Amino acid sequence: MAVKPSPTTLRRQLGAELRKLRDQAGSTVSDVAEALGWSESKISRIETAHTGIRNGDLDRLLKHYGVKDDVAAKIRAIASQSRQKAWWEAYGDVLPNAYETYIGFEAEATSIFNYECQIVPGLLQTAEYASAVIQADGVYDDPDVLGQRVAVRMARQAVLTREPPPQLWVILDEAVLRRQIGGPGVLRRQLLRLVEASELPMVTIQVLPFAVGAHRALAGSFVILEFAGRSDAPLVHSEGMTGGVIRARPEELRSYWMSFEALRAAALSPRESVEFISTAAHGNN
Repeated sequence: MAVKPSPTTLRRQLGAELRKLRDQAGSTVSDVAEALGWSESKISRIETAHTGIRNGDLDRLLKHYGVKDDVAAKIRAIASQSRQKAWWEAYGDVLPNAYETYIGFEAEATSIFNYECQIVPGLLQTAEYASAVIQADGVYDDPDVLGQRVAVRMARQAVLTREPPPQLWVILDEAVLRRQIGGPGVLRRQLLRLVEASELPMVTIQVLPFAVGAHRALAGSFVILEFAGRSDAPLVHSEGMTGGVIRARPEELRSYWMSFEALRAAALSPRESVEFISTAAHGNN
C-alpha cells in the first residue's frame, strides 16, 4: 500500500503555510482576528490543523495577507485536497474527533515510538483483546458501535503492511503483560501475537520490568510520531480520560524523547523481552 497524504496531514501542511504567510505579513493572531472579525481560537485551530477552512474564509485570509495569485493557487489546491475523505471518516459517528486526527497522523508516520503502561498498543492488538479493551471503557454499550470501533482498530494495523512501512518501536510496562484483559485465554493469545510481531523487521518490542522501579514515564503512556517531510515536525500523542492530546512544541517533544531514551535504556533488550513475553504467555494457559 503506497503512502498517500491524508486529509489530516494536508490540513497540517495548509496550517503551516497560512502561519508562514501571517508571519511574513508581520501579523499576530490577534491582529488577524480583529481585522476579519473572527475569534483568535478559530485562526489558531486552522493553523494547528485542528479544523479545516471553508473556501470563502480562505479567500478572505489570502486577500488579507496580500498573497500573489500563483501562491494562492497552490494553497487553494492543498485546501481542496485536505477536504477529501479518508477511510476512517466512514466511522465518524463512532470516533471522537481527536482519535480521527491521531489516526491521520499515524497513517503517515515514518517512525512510531510508543511507551504503554496499561494496554497493548492498538497497532499490535488482536481483535478479541481490542474488543475487551473497548468494552472496559464502559462508553459503548451498542454492539454495532463496539464492532465498528474494533473494525477501526484492526484497519489501523494496515499501516504496518504499507510500502514502505513505518518503524515501530514499542516499550511495554510489565503491567501490560500481567493485566488479565479479556481473561487468561485472550491475554495468552495477545501475548503470542506480540511474539509474532517481534519477528517483523520493522517492529522492535522491549519490556520494562517491575524491578526497574520508578522511571521517567510514571505520568503515563505516550507516542512519538516522526514524518518524512522536512516541514513536518515530530508530534507527541498522549491519552487522557476525555481524549488524546497532541503536542508539537519543541521543548515538550524534547522532554518526551528524553523519557523514551531513558525507558529504552532501562528496559530489557529486544531478545530478552521476547523471551519474557513468551514466558508470560505460557503462564496464562
